[in-house]
Amino acid sequence: MSGDRIQSGDQSRPVTAFREFATGAGLLGRGLGLVLRSPRLLLLGLVPALLAGIVYIVALVLLVRFLPDLAARVTWFADDWSGGIRGTTRVLGGIAVLGVGLLLSVLTFTAVTLLIGDPFYEKISELVEDRFGGVPDAVDIGFWRALRRSLTDSLKLVGVSILVGIPLFLLGFLPFVGQTVIPVLAGAAGGWLLALELTGVPFQRRGRRLRHRRVILAEHKPLTLGFGAAVFVTFLIPLGAIFMMPAAVAGGTLLARRSLGKPIAITSTPSL
Repeated sequence: MSGDRIQSGDQSRPVTAFREFATGAGLLGRGLGLVLRSPRLLLLGLVPALLAGIVYIVALVLLVRFLPDLAARVTWFADDWSGGIRGTTRVLGGIAVLGVGLLLSVLTFTAVTLLIGDPFYEKISELVEDRFGGVPDAVDIGFWRALRRSLTDSLKLVGVSILVGIPLFLLGFLPFVGQTVIPVLAGAAGGWLLALELTGVPFQRRGRRLRHRRVILAEHKPLTLGFGAAVFVTFLIPLGAIFMMPAAVAGGTLLARRSLGKPIAITSTPSL
């Protein structure tokens, strides 16, 4: 990719991996700009995100409520240890359980929210695509078939998130490596999974499944990772996943268009 060039006026400049990464991160900002200028998009995106947020908050409260019992269960091997060592082990076990829960909530929130709000996010993506030229090659697969596909792909991504997230979290306890390399790997893996999730609607509109997304986005890795990393970081902020979800869906639509070689320059000016 470093050898590619893009035109800017009369001058050309190399497309570097860093430039593509920055462009990908900027797509989230462009998505945020779109929804902030359109209360309709903002409300459409917030409703399912709020519903999913309530579910996750209740689950987190329950996790904290039963954390001592869960910590005792995961540190069963320390039952016969002396009081001080056993207590310290239980505290560390509790921190580990809470950390895994928080990490999984970040990695699975998007998939669950997209599933709950499929009609809402389908509409947001459609309005964004219309603003940037539409989808001439759209494929109508019907509501129930589309819902079934979304459910299947979401479950696959949730499963992958769990398989990737838990080992990365446990590796985070390694001295030095766990505080330097592992957070970067977690951000990259989490960002990649979020990008796959958030581009589901525009790809499905074109009749393409999860396997197609993986191949096409892999051809634009810096762009995809830039967008995904930006979403991952904002979702780590308390309530960030809820309030940034509409922007993430709009940005994911732009990422899909860019990856598919479609224009992302505005072609219609009416309000979204």
